[in-house]
Amino acid sequence: MSEMALSFAALAGFVVGALAVLFYRNQIEAPSRKSEVSDPGVTALPQGVASVLAVLPSSAVVLDAHDRVLRASSAARAFGLVKGDRLMVAELLALARQVRRDGEIRETEIDVAGNKFGQETTSFAVRVAPLGSFGQVLVLAEDQTERRRVEAVRRDFVANVSHELKTPVGALSLLAETIQDAADDPEAVTRFAARMQHEAARLTYLVQDIITLSRIQGAEPIPAPAQVSIDEAIGVAIDHCNTRAGAKDITLVTGGTDGLRIWGDEELLVTALRNLIDNAIAYSPEHTRVVVSTRPAGESVEISISDQGIGIPEEAQERIFERFFRVDTARSRATGGTGLGLAIVKHVAASHAGEVSVWSKEGSGSTFTLRLPAFGGTAIPAQPAIPLEAAP
Repeated sequence: MSEMALSFAALAGFVVGALAVLFYRNQIEAPSRKSEVSDPGVTALPQGVASVLAVLPSSAVVLDAHDRVLRASSAARAFGLVKGDRLMVAELLALARQVRRDGEIRETEIDVAGNKFGQETTSFAVRVAPLGSFGQVLVLAEDQTERRRVEAVRRDFVANVSHELKTPVGALSLLAETIQDAADDPEAVTRFAARMQHEAARLTYLVQDIITLSRIQGAEPIPAPAQVSIDEAIGVAIDHCNTRAGAKDITLVTGGTDGLRIWGDEELLVTALRNLIDNAIAYSPEHTRVVVSTRPAGESVEISISDQGIGIPEEAQERIFERFFRVDTARSRATGGTGLGLAIVKHVAASHAGEVSVWSKEGSGSTFTLRLPAFGGTAIPAQPAIPLEAAP
């Protein structure tokens, strides 16, 4: 059982116990009402029970002996578990009747179709317990949808990481065996050693990207933000990319407004810019250019990276920021990409309370734009970004 489930079980146990005590105290302290509450048709809640239910974070419902709803929290009604004085989920109603018959506390997990957030289903961890001796039943339902989603994402991430690690690790193992067999052939040893260096570098980049992504993927605010000079961050990122650009005779050009600043983390910003520039270089033909431009946009700063590359199909543009998503798997592996670069950019933007967007047209290149809150706010009207193909 997960920590979340254990926590819910503990909370549910505490609530059930507290409500049972309230029921008991009301029976002891108000004997004059005994004839009233001993009637199975009584619909009043003992004093104090409503107050306990009101502060519960989970959906809470109290049913009387005839399955009518005596009390329901706002969450229970918002999720559609209760309408009027009826419990709308047949599975919960059946569970409540079983508990009423034998007095045993029951726990389960259920999926309920439709909710106020527009999701197809909502998953609940449910605990149903008897209250007193007059047929009343307490139903507690904790929304587990987000926990399940996070667990699914975590499983997918681990599976994808394992798959991605297998390729360079397996290649290194095979190359090492090949070098051992070709020990008497210096030319072969040199060739395979160069391949090993390539695979080792790829493995290093992948591990670094995984570490970076694990650090920022929660989209939590920067723990120790500071003033960051956009010009300096761009300069550092370009220094990192100059070698790769030079190998393809790609010119890195900067332009736009100087002196812009944001409030954030310079290392993370450099990482995001380096990933965007690296991507632009990797997917651009030789003898082209990549332009990094900056401009104020209202109370934000926009940093755009434009290339003259192959572009991104329209149907893939919504998914390119997903971890390990590749438009062209074969080409991505040939360029040495890890499939995490754009996911890191997205999370860096989120951690700075900003966003990243893309304009792209197949055969005409792409423009990625980071929009981040400016330090102090510039209050300058924003202008539409100009794709590289349309730039003078």
